[in-house]
Amino acid sequence: MTWSLRSQQLRLLEQESGTVYKDWGGRLAVALAFPNTYYVGMSSLALQILYRRFNEHADVVCERVFWDKGGAQAGRPLLTLESGRAVSDAHVWAFTISYEMDYFNVVEMLRQAGLPPLARERDESWPLLVAGGPGITMNPEPMAPFFDAIVVGEGEEIIDDLLVVFREGIEAPRPELLAALDRLPGVYVPALVPPLSEQSAPYRRIKRLWVRNLEVYPPISSLYTPETEFQGMHLMEIARGCGRGCRFCLAGYVYRPPREQPLERLLAWAEAGLRQNKRIGLISAAVSDHTQIDDLATALYEMGAEISVSSMRVDPISIPLIKAMRAGGAQTLTIAPEAGSRRLRNVISKTQTEEQLLAAVELAQALDFPQLKLYFMIGHPTETEADLEEMVAFMQKVRAIFKRRIAINATPFVPKAHTPFQWMPMTDEKTLKKRQTFIQRQMGRMKIAVRADSPAWAQIQGVLARGDRRLAEVLLALPRLSVREFWDTMARLGLDRERYLGAWDREVLPPWYIVESGVSDNFFAYEWRLAQRGQIGPSCPPDSAGCLTCRVCDEEWAFRFAETPPQPSPRRQAVPLLLPPQP
Repeated sequence: MTWSLRSQQLRLLEQESGTVYKDWGGRLAVALAFPNTYYVGMSSLALQILYRRFNEHADVVCERVFWDKGGAQAGRPLLTLESGRAVSDAHVWAFTISYEMDYFNVVEMLRQAGLPPLARERDESWPLLVAGGPGITMNPEPMAPFFDAIVVGEGEEIIDDLLVVFREGIEAPRPELLAALDRLPGVYVPALVPPLSEQSAPYRRIKRLWVRNLEVYPPISSLYTPETEFQGMHLMEIARGCGRGCRFCLAGYVYRPPREQPLERLLAWAEAGLRQNKRIGLISAAVSDHTQIDDLATALYEMGAEISVSSMRVDPISIPLIKAMRAGGAQTLTIAPEAGSRRLRNVISKTQTEEQLLAAVELAQALDFPQLKLYFMIGHPTETEADLEEMVAFMQKVRAIFKRRIAINATPFVPKAHTPFQWMPMTDEKTLKKRQTFIQRQMGRMKIAVRADSPAWAQIQGVLARGDRRLAEVLLALPRLSVREFWDTMARLGLDRERYLGAWDREVLPPWYIVESGVSDNFFAYEWRLAQRGQIGPSCPPDSAGCLTCRVCDEEWAFRFAETPPQPSPRRQAVPLLLPPQP
């Protein structure tokens, strides 16, 4: 069985380029884990950045580990990819976790590796378990009992400091090593920091880390494989963070302040990347918000690159970007209205107007894109049936313009910690299903495909997103992974789902308050007042890395503008919606 698993790994390695091989002898061994499949994990730029950062050190060997679906039930060992070593042989096991629903895979991986799942059950004879990533950074509490340490925020800069601590203390008694980690900024050691419900004021909180100079740690691909969604593509993060302030969006707050890479640096990275692949993937929370995106898109096209983007906005639309995408063979143009009515877009602070969205649809039709995809969320705070009716009316206009294949996503809204909607109740499963059924029926009449994520699983995600340490007991006690078993296990352990899915009492500190995100609760409360009035909120400049104290996130700011909110920060000027010749 082990030989069969290793044969599969060797087949994957044969197709890779950029893989780092090192002998384990005399080196600090780091197993870098992504709690999902190889196919999904190799699409993660964060995994590649960490892989490169660890392996930059000559005395460190870093090898990857992926979730082995069904491996625990089949009795397969959990092995590192590069050398096929047992994970338990590593000194450090570092997880990068992007998504709450991967928490289940984390627990399964610990069991498959033969490790005691809870940190309190492990001493220095076991690997040290460290975690980070957006899925765990803003509310680490449901996962806190499993890990010895959690890096809160962007971890590139702290890698060197972590390695110093690991080198000096990896063989020391575990309490000594944990105490050394606890002294590092941005590192949360749950064994030494009790939940806020057990603390008395003044509270001890963990400040979120953020990288002030992204140039030092190039956020670009270092590994290439055909066995992933982004096969044949060189990924480049052109900007980090988003100052738009959409009230539902975790990424808009976990990566503040917004920072962007200069054009010259991006073109140099692209030139190097084109030696590996013809396709260039541009990544950021909103690619089109980069202040030099028009120049970048034109230059990449002239370099012969085929361009793909992670996400884009249409306020304003970047015509050179969309034209370059299509000229490079892009098959789908994706836009994200998020809500179907102007009223609801105001509530969630999504500034795109219907006119701007329809202009993007017209451009997709004129440039002959084979497919148009639109992302919506259902269940936003204050959403009504009238908002859904307006979504249908909007999609009728879209269908009248775009004559080819149209697909939409109707994803349930999940309240996230450290966003303006963090205290809001989640729409109940029955209502979400009813609204999805309505959308599917109406879209079917227009021959529009609908992808609708499960409301039942979205409810579980909602529990994990705003949960506390008691949820670790649920994850451990699950007999099998199913919606019914999850709720039954919660009930058996005396936990009420509505405690997590309902409205949160703003007078009671939530579990995620253990993280000091850099955005004040006063600002979040102010944003919620604007949402109730149906007003768009303020935004950060597209590149505000020079703001040592971000005024949007400053506590005084919420009061200063309590009555008269400021206008959104100036951005790249809109390009007239004309169709110039193909670049």
